[in-house]
Amino acid sequence: MPKFETVHRVQHDCDVMYAIVADVEKYPEFLDLCEDLKIISKNNSESEVIEVLEADMTVGYKAIKEVFRSKVTLDKEAKIITSENINGPFKFMKNKWRFVPVTETSTDIHFSIEYEFKNWMMEKLLGGMFDKAFRTYSKSFENRADTLKKRSQIS
Repeated sequence: MPKFETVHRVQHDCDVMYAIVADVEKYPEFLDLCEDLKIISKNNSESEVIEVLEADMTVGYKAIKEVFRSKVTLDKEAKIITSENINGPFKFMKNKWRFVPVTETSTDIHFSIEYEFKNWMMEKLLGGMFDKAFRTYSKSFENRADTLKKRSQIS
């Protein structure tokens, strides 16, 4: 089963980076390959620290378009976001983001993903592209933070 793990240091506040990754509805605005994202359900824990979402993400590349549903758990206090496949082209998919403050203005982003497609044809068609896409997501979120920071300095 393919697995990828990385740690990427960014020059942004930990809370800001967590908030950007947790705001899944905005993904189509800045994540390559993400064409649409719809929240299907949203539940808060009693403490309101943990939020659980079900979301449909439409991913497209050239003539290939896939929709998959995931369960996303947002743990604001621990600064951890996990996503698990519910249905779609995967037999199994789980990823985890963990945000660790280094200084007041820098954060280590720990990212890991494991996945397996339902059939070998999907693996051949999407495997390499999928792996590459997730390798670049960390940079996309950092670029989003840069953009938002510049906008707030302008206003």
